[in-house]
Order: sequence, then structure tokens, then C-alpha cells
Amino acid sequence: MPATMLLALALTGAIGPFATDTYLPALPLIVEEFRITASTAQLTLTAFMVSLAAGQLVIGPLSDRVGRRTLLVLGSVGTALAAVVCALAPSIWILVLGRVAQGFAGAAGIVLSKAVVVDVGRGAGVAKAFATLMAIQSVAPVIAPLIGGAVVPFGGWRSVFWLLAGLSAITVVGVLVAVPESLPAASRRTGSVLSTVSDMRGVATHGPFIARVSVFVFTFGVLFAYISASPFIYQDMVGLSPTAYSVAFTVNALGILVSNLAGARLIGRFAPEKIMRTGVVGMVTAIVHLVVVVALSPAGTLGLAPVTVGFVLLTLSVGLVLPNAAALSMQATRGRSGSGSALLGAAQFGLAAVVSPLTGLAGPHSVIPLLVVMGACAVLVVAATWAVISRPVRAT
Repeated sequence: MPATMLLALALTGAIGPFATDTYLPALPLIVEEFRITASTAQLTLTAFMVSLAAGQLVIGPLSDRVGRRTLLVLGSVGTALAAVVCALAPSIWILVLGRVAQGFAGAAGIVLSKAVVVDVGRGAGVAKAFATLMAIQSVAPVIAPLIGGAVVPFGGWRSVFWLLAGLSAITVVGVLVAVPESLPAASRRTGSVLSTVSDMRGVATHGPFIARVSVFVFTFGVLFAYISASPFIYQDMVGLSPTAYSVAFTVNALGILVSNLAGARLIGRFAPEKIMRTGVVGMVTAIVHLVVVVALSPAGTLGLAPVTVGFVLLTLSVGLVLPNAAALSMQATRGRSGSGSALLGAAQFGLAAVVSPLTGLAGPHSVIPLLVVMGACAVLVVAATWAVISRPVRAT
């Protein structure tokens, strides 16, 4: 796959995750301008996440029938226009509607970037391409609040959406220039809406696909739990300033990027299943380390060094798991990669929407809910990994 094509796909697929929480540092300003409650302002995030998941369920199967490129272009254009609506929103409800449109349109990049890779890739090349995709798409929601926090002081909350509009416009050009149609007419699915539902059901009930998707989704659940809880852990329990927290958060985010890129180099020398399994072991080790740190620390406080060691190991490990689990999932759906990618993405962001509020159930000075969520997800990841190893891939 040409590097320019892969880069265009990676950036297009990263817009949705990046747009998820870029504006979070500006929520207090939105509350103040529209004179609303914080919970009402949070609807802009909930609406976006639900729409992002729903959009993938619609666009993925549709692309198996009409092709990828046109939907990619329309999705990028729609994401840009929706961002403009958000930037100009005169009320909170117009902002919510803009976020719904932004989520639905942004789903195209997430679901179709994976489908295109499966269309044109073969063997180890698919896993290598996924490592590059995931390096960008996994880091996007992690660095998004940092970038939003840098933009807001200069241009207010609306400047975040103007930034998103500009980035989306760039992805339109990238797709038009570098991404050809990857699904020829002869290879497209045919039939009615009922046959589309049948395709989705066929993929969703395919055992090897379920196992691989479970590894991916619950590993992402561990990552998103960390993202959601990290501001409270580092600022309220460790005692860092917002600036120092940003530095620590960035260091941890680099772990995902480094391991994604390292994993791409390992593919070809080691099977994706082996790399994924190594990452799972590292992730479980990191969670156990964090449990020990919490158990040995005074109530309500944590040390910077031991916490950071645990989170860096966690992000390094997650970076090995996600691209390989995604690649293995998609390889189990060849011929229905749009439907498979839709189910993968919808489950990913659906779980993220559930995980985020759970980590804060006990307040900002307790890490117990985070450890419970991480532990539960890790148990499911281990079980699913065992199923992956014991059940070889068979395309649906």
C-alpha cells in the first residue's frame, strides 16, 4: 500500500476520535456562554459518541454495497460542515445537533479506513498497515484535550471547532488525491436491506471474529478508563498542576505511539497473535502494579513515579494489542469488511461511552473504580485472547 494512501486513511480515520474530546477543556466556557448546567453541556459528548457508533453501523455495511471512496469523501465533507455548524452555534441545542452530525459523518473515516486496508492488503501487510492506522487513531483521543487546551485560551471554545473544520477539509483533499476506490463493483455485496442485516448478523455471530473483537474492544476499554480518570489521579491524588499533568499525560501517550510503531517492525518476524499476547501480558502486569501501588499508598494520595511507571507500561502494552487485534478481527471478515469494521467501531465507542462515567463513581480522590473497570476488562481480554489462540481465523 502506498505510504501516501495509508497516511490519508490514517488521518481521515483519526478525525472522529480526535473530535471526541478536543473541546473538553472548553466545557466551562460553553456552560458560561449558554448559561446551562454542566450535565447539559456534557450532552454534546454523549450525542457525539452515540452518533459516532451509530454512523459506523450504517456506513460500514453500506460501503460493502456502494464502495468506499465516495462515502469517505462525503464523510469528510460532512465532518467539516458539521464542525462549522458547531463553531457558529447560537444555542446549546444547535451545538448538540452539530455534534450529532459531526459524529455520524466522522464515523465514515473510522470504519472505512479499516475496510480499505483489508481490501488492498494481504497477509502481514494488513497487520503492518493497521499498526500505522492505530498509531495515529489511538493517540488522537489522548492528545486531543491537550491541543484543545492550547487553542481555547487564544480563540475561545468556538476556535476548537474551526480547527476541526480545517483538519476535516484537509482530509477531503487527502482522500481525493491519494485514496482510489478499493472495492471494485464485481466484489460488492448485493441485495436488499434485509440482506445487509443478514451480513451484519453473520459477522456478529462468527466465533473467531467475536474473540478478536473482544480483545480489541476491552483493551480499548482499559485505555479509555485511564484517559477518563487520569486528570483526577494526577491532579487530585498525585498533586500535579494542570501544566505538569499535561506533561505526564503526553509522556504516557507517547507509549502508545512507540509501541504501535515498534509493533509494525515486529510483524513479519513474529505472528500478530504472539505480539498481541505479549501486549496482553504487559497490560495485566501494569494493572497488577497499579493495584499494589494503591494498596501501599496512604488513602487519597499516590506517588508520581510508581503511578507513571504503571501507566507507561499500560500504554506501551495497549499499543501492541490494539493494532494486531484489529487486524486479526478484520481478517476474519474478508468479503464483509465494511460490516466487520462497523461492528468493531460501534462496540469500541459504545464501551467507551459506558466506561467513562464509571471511573469517577467514588469521586476524584479514589482510584478504586478505575482499578475495578480495568480489572474487569482485563479478565475479558485474557479470556478472549485464549479463544483467539485456540480458534484460527476462518473468513466469514
